[in-house]
Amino acid sequence: MVAFVSQTAPDFTATAVMPDGSIDENFNLSESTKDQYKVLFFYPLDFTFVCPSELVALDKRMDAFKEKNTQVIALSIDSEHTHCAWRRTPLNEGGIGPVKYTMVSDKKHEICRAYGIEHPQKGVALRGAFVMDKEMTIRSAIINDLPIGRNIDEILRVIDAIQFHEAHGQVCPAGWQTGQSGMVADHSGVKKFLSQNEEAL
Repeated sequence: MVAFVSQTAPDFTATAVMPDGSIDENFNLSESTKDQYKVLFFYPLDFTFVCPSELVALDKRMDAFKEKNTQVIALSIDSEHTHCAWRRTPLNEGGIGPVKYTMVSDKKHEICRAYGIEHPQKGVALRGAFVMDKEMTIRSAIINDLPIGRNIDEILRVIDAIQFHEAHGQVCPAGWQTGQSGMVADHSGVKKFLSQNEEAL
């Protein structure tokens, strides 16, 4: 199975390092994130180069994710022991420190394959960020090649847009940010939005 936007996300049970540093050998995605939005944040490997910059940026925004009732789960093909070692390594030595989100071990590559993002030659996960709603429906997928780091603020913006649409029924036009107007999804709504916002696009 490959994960597609608008479809139900593949569930999984795997070993994970929890935010308090403990190890859960039976972390289940759907059970552990019940009634929450979720972000699956795949990355290639621990102790590499672009990866720590992304994971530190993710950790610095955990308060914002929590405010949006969103749980973050990072995943790579490393073991739980390597995850723990990377968490114990300070930032000035290339580590990520005691990050405040769950880190899943995908040693058998089953999860990255289920989500369709295993690199065909290098056998690691591409930089995939999957945003899901409370019902495990994938609402957004941001997938970058290995050299290209992701923008964590864009992931937060996507969550805001999902929650705005759920609350108001309107759709979110290009560049939409919290506090801005949405668009009614019909021809009148398009004409009204463009007439009022053309210069800002």
